[in-house]
Order: sequence, then structure tokens, then C-alpha cells
Amino acid sequence: MLDTLAPFVGLIGLIGLSGLAGLRNPVAKDRPGLFMRVLGLLGFAGLTGIWIDGAGATGAFGSLGLWNHQSPTLARWGQAGLLGVAGIPYLLRAVM
Repeated sequence: MLDTLAPFVGLIGLIGLSGLAGLRNPVAKDRPGLFMRVLGLLGFAGLTGIWIDGAGATGAFGSLGLWNHQSPTLARWGQAGLLGVAGIPYLLRAVM
């Protein structure tokens, strides 16, 4: 089952590209959640999708840096970063 879903799950990692919107419109410094924005660097985990099918979905974590953005639209993109959880089973299967 995991093998048949891998190509589709890997596409979820493209959500992480929305985290790049934070470069142009950064989150205000006075907003809470600095640690969560740093976790947005987990978007680089999506590069594992090059070697492990389906693990690219972890790249969606890259948009977590926007979760508390002052713009409601960008904040919604940040919530989509939670879809990165879909790539974790593929990583675990490759490690174990």
C-alpha cells in the first residue's frame, strides 16, 4: 500500500515551497512562535524524497515557518505544513 501511494504522497512536499514566501514577507518579530519558525527548516528534509520514495512529503514542514504570520493567507499556508507527517512512515521504513 505504501509503495502505490509514494508518488502522490511525495508531491505533498511541494507545500514546503510556500515557506519561501516568508523571505519576502517575514513574520513580525513581536509575534510569538520563534521556535516553530525555526522548525520550518525541516523543509530541507524533503530532499530525502530524491532517494526515498514518499519521504519527500516531509518537505511540507518547510511551510511551518509561516504558521503565525500576520497575513491570514500566509498563516493558512503555514498550517498546511502539518501534512509533512505523511512522509514520516516512509522515512521510518527506510531507516528500519
